[in-house]
Amino acid sequence: MAASIAARSSVISIPRQTTVKPSPSDRESRSTVSFRQPYIRRRNVRLLASFNSNGGATGGKSDSKAPALEIPNIEDDSTYDVVSGVPSHLLPKPLSSTQYSKPVSDGSRLRVAYQGVRGAYSESAAEKAYPNCEAVPCDQFDVAFQAVERWLVDRAVLPIENSLGGSIHRNYDLLLRHRLHIVGEVKLAVRHCLLANHGVKVEDLKRVLSHPQALAQCENTLTKLGLVREAVDDTAGAAKDVALRNLKDAGAVASSAAATIYGMDILAEDIQDDCDNVTRFLILAREPIIPGTDRPFKTSIVFSLEWGPGALFKALAVFALRQINLTKIESRPLRNQPSRSSDTCFDYLFYVDFEASMADQNAQNALSHLKEFATFLRVLGSYPLDTTML
Repeated sequence: MAASIAARSSVISIPRQTTVKPSPSDRESRSTVSFRQPYIRRRNVRLLASFNSNGGATGGKSDSKAPALEIPNIEDDSTYDVVSGVPSHLLPKPLSSTQYSKPVSDGSRLRVAYQGVRGAYSESAAEKAYPNCEAVPCDQFDVAFQAVERWLVDRAVLPIENSLGGSIHRNYDLLLRHRLHIVGEVKLAVRHCLLANHGVKVEDLKRVLSHPQALAQCENTLTKLGLVREAVDDTAGAAKDVALRNLKDAGAVASSAAATIYGMDILAEDIQDDCDNVTRFLILAREPIIPGTDRPFKTSIVFSLEWGPGALFKALAVFALRQINLTKIESRPLRNQPSRSSDTCFDYLFYVDFEASMADQNAQNALSHLKEFATFLRVLGSYPLDTTML
């Protein structure tokens, strides 16, 4: 069981005989477990959207002939009009936190938001989840959340953890801040390539651009080549930058898909230090799916506890008592909540994934039991496990 828990003390003493009694909820049949949503603070935003000739919106697929429409700043629930048009670029611009609009789609396929530019691993994850989707790039994680909430797109596919780099804490925080539901997961094998412009050889390179985690995952290879590492926002963005600037002394660590999109050569494949490099993505939607029991399901929750000896032990025991396997635990500081005193640590939120469907009465009983002493509890989603690897 993967665990990343901030402990309040360095030593925890547990009595030799510890008894956890079943909750009265195990003897009562309850059909649902519901918890209140946190308050969401909204912001004014703008959108730059691209449209194709037949009126459909372009996302991950570029259309150099499509005009672009710019929308001015608007209030959250107000109506607005298009005020100006600007030429589109060869590739679609990512949605940004200052650019927004109503969704426009021909309805033929789902629009799926991801963070990054075309050729990003997140785009590959979106296409794995929905093979015929219209992938829409966003420049920041929170913009992808907002795009789903505003009905600009139908889904968002965002990374939550990597087998080498660990958890993406930003997205854990955004899960709580926004009102979206986890409806699925995607596991994607990450295979890094060393890319360069046409005619450039390995010995010509002096530096390499990529996301910090990608550079760290290829440390041995890059050290042997004697390349100076330069960190940028994302892997595909590094490839795009090297290609558009036609750099001859710099390469990029990115996917083979990025090489095809930006017309670059692949100088080396599978340059990551560890071949077991997998990123897990979450699929987010406005509405939850109806959980079933016909296949393996996973449920994600977040909760907080009162400070006290054995509080977290008791919380996790509600699952062990019912033979429910935990697959992930992550702790995050509870924001806007001061410490109880100068000699104690922060209060924490605990994110937990467990292997059970909310359609299972056993899982409902576990959460009902947890709710008896949790100060806050929210179900983030109950969704099918991804048992495939790409």
